[in-house]
Amino acid sequence: MKSFINYSADSDFSIHNIPFGVAVFAEEYIACCTRVGDLVIDLATLYDYGFFDEIQGIDENVFESYTLNEFIELGKPVTNAVRLKLQQILGEDSLLKNDEKTISECFYDLDQVKMMMPVHVPNYTDFYSSMEHATNVGKMFRGEENALLPNWKHLPVGYHGRASSIVISGTDIIRPKGQMKPPEADMPIFGPCKQLDFELEMAFIVNKNTEMGDSISTAEAEDAIFGMVLFNDWSARDIQSWEYVPLGPFLGKNFGSSVSPWIVTLEALDPFRTTSPTQEPKVLEYLQFEGDKNFDINLEVYIQPENGEENLISESNYKFMYWNMTQQLAHHTVNGCNVEVGDMYASGTISGENPNSFGSMLELTWRGQNPLKLNDGQERKFINDNDTVIMRGFAEKNGVRVGFGEVSGKILPAI
Repeated sequence: MKSFINYSADSDFSIHNIPFGVAVFAEEYIACCTRVGDLVIDLATLYDYGFFDEIQGIDENVFESYTLNEFIELGKPVTNAVRLKLQQILGEDSLLKNDEKTISECFYDLDQVKMMMPVHVPNYTDFYSSMEHATNVGKMFRGEENALLPNWKHLPVGYHGRASSIVISGTDIIRPKGQMKPPEADMPIFGPCKQLDFELEMAFIVNKNTEMGDSISTAEAEDAIFGMVLFNDWSARDIQSWEYVPLGPFLGKNFGSSVSPWIVTLEALDPFRTTSPTQEPKVLEYLQFEGDKNFDINLEVYIQPENGEENLISESNYKFMYWNMTQQLAHHTVNGCNVEVGDMYASGTISGENPNSFGSMLELTWRGQNPLKLNDGQERKFINDNDTVIMRGFAEKNGVRVGFGEVSGKILPAI
């Protein structure tokens, strides 16, 4: 499959991808969009020109919306049909390539658009599903023998986070303030966080509403998942370590999370499926699943000091996840918890076995004991003011590449 749009071989946005997002076009209007190479395509105008007329289930121009929620709620029979139609009309043999009027009105260079949050997020849940990450954190705080808590291999541990502070890539994050208790202090202190961290995560987005009392099985889960984004769950480690007993994350997490602007569908990721890690002991029946439910997605993290160059500090992979998306959603709803269109479910920090694959500064520097050295000689125990953290992700196999672009955020000094 090829497109009449030219793009580099290492582009995340090949004709095999067809992600979905929302953009401000030429500072004039907002519409849903897709992307091939470095061109962003206005779907609302394509709809007006009749390109989706043959697709049943779209009774109005849902692409004029400020979010993708209305579109993805139409369900996979419609959203998959739209994606396949886009691959057809953007293909190398499409008549559209000679339609100068449509191209001039629907195709925009990247510098002509500003990406927005792709969905309205009613609810957000963060899981804790990488065994390597959970083990590393457990070793730091509880020692080798008690690294994993007794429930960890029996259920996908998670908590409900703050949806209002999830922001689009490129949004600055202000260093949070809060209570901390240094080890040497008798009483807690208040001030700006001194151990600001990133967490390398991915998140999936659901496409349906359910009623209270309903549940979604592992077999049904993928029909309810529209696609995925990159997710940086910023963390204030010193605030978190003081507050989290007995109820867990609060101010150490809710000040901000950053997401990439393009939602990559599960259908685009289908060629990159891979087996999940062996789960021992055997999980309960409602968490059992069939088929390959993990995805081979390469993940990278960079730190860029102010006016400096990018420093690659971590290379991980989504395939390391112990608990997969179908299990996460099945567990989340097994008690009858209702879900809403646009709900976002983050994976938890994604770490591998090797130190260079750890997905947080907490692990990479082992709680600050082993600072990272950057290319210019600077050192980092955690994230400094005016540092920018950049995460990138892509899957590649047999000459086909499907990627997410990047999610970035700059840390500003506390107010």
